[in-house]
Amino acid sequence: MSEKNPLEQDGQTQEATLRATRELLAQARAELGRVIAGQSEVIGEVLVAVLTQGHVLVEGVPGIAKTLIVKSVSRLLGLSFQRVQGTPDLMPADILGTSVFKPGADTFVFHAGPVFTNLLLVDEINRMPPRTQAALLECMEERQVTSDVVVRKLPRWFTVFATQNPIDFEGTYPLPEAQLDRFLLKIKVSYPSLDEERKMLERHRGAGISLLDSAKIQPLAEGLLEAAQNEIRAIRLEADLYGYILDLVRRTREWPMLALGASPRAAICLLRVAQAFAAFGNRDYVIPDDVKRAVLPVLRHRILLKPEAELEGFDADRVLNDVVAAVAVPRG
Repeated sequence: MSEKNPLEQDGQTQEATLRATRELLAQARAELGRVIAGQSEVIGEVLVAVLTQGHVLVEGVPGIAKTLIVKSVSRLLGLSFQRVQGTPDLMPADILGTSVFKPGADTFVFHAGPVFTNLLLVDEINRMPPRTQAALLECMEERQVTSDVVVRKLPRWFTVFATQNPIDFEGTYPLPEAQLDRFLLKIKVSYPSLDEERKMLERHRGAGISLLDSAKIQPLAEGLLEAAQNEIRAIRLEADLYGYILDLVRRTREWPMLALGASPRAAICLLRVAQAFAAFGNRDYVIPDDVKRAVLPVLRHRILLKPEAELEGFDADRVLNDVVAAVAVPRG
């Protein structure tokens, strides 16, 4: 499976049709590179999520820049940012907001919660109780909040980035499959390389309290984000690639090591992410490699392994790689 980095590909075609996307990626490399050492593949997938209006589950141990990446991207894109810390006593109103009685006016006034933002970071989402987790479902699917029978729309670029620790399960509430399926991507954030970690130390030596504030990230020009989104939506797919996406998704439903395969929503997500990877590769058309690159981040949280598969040492990524290898690639 291709491991090319969407922030480092050399586009050689479509010089006119993907101008906004190329400009966005060039500025992302320049601006974010001054704050974050490495993690360029993760940053690329975060940009994919925002551009395709999908939500992200970010998995990684503490201290590897998960929050910093999302905050840096929010400043680059010029979008509002809010952070919620998941705890066992967090209530739905703490995220969505609540109506408060206004003395003297004999009326209730709605006080918006942190969900009314463009980029919402929910740190340690699996520490929130199920009732509070469920409160995010309407926000993620409908991009709205219903409170006191009033529907309130969320901002234009509303995107949830939810983090979880892959090794700490005590006091957590695993996300149900219905909620996992609403995340466009599951991104795994790993440790930086030795050179990247050394560069991080050098940057923090004289940066003061906040490296992000010291970097003074220059936001994108007005309208560039929407222009890049429109370019991605216009990326072409040949008829045989629709069949290839469906073959991959449907094969997971009959794979012997899986108790649960990918949903029809997963096929739509594969298509959208493959379009973004094609645009990041400076092409106005999708190729099979774009679909292959989308498989792991799009499907790894949507499948459920059988207990015997886990006992044999399989994980979601290994099974998905086997599925990809078993499905014939279209020859156009």
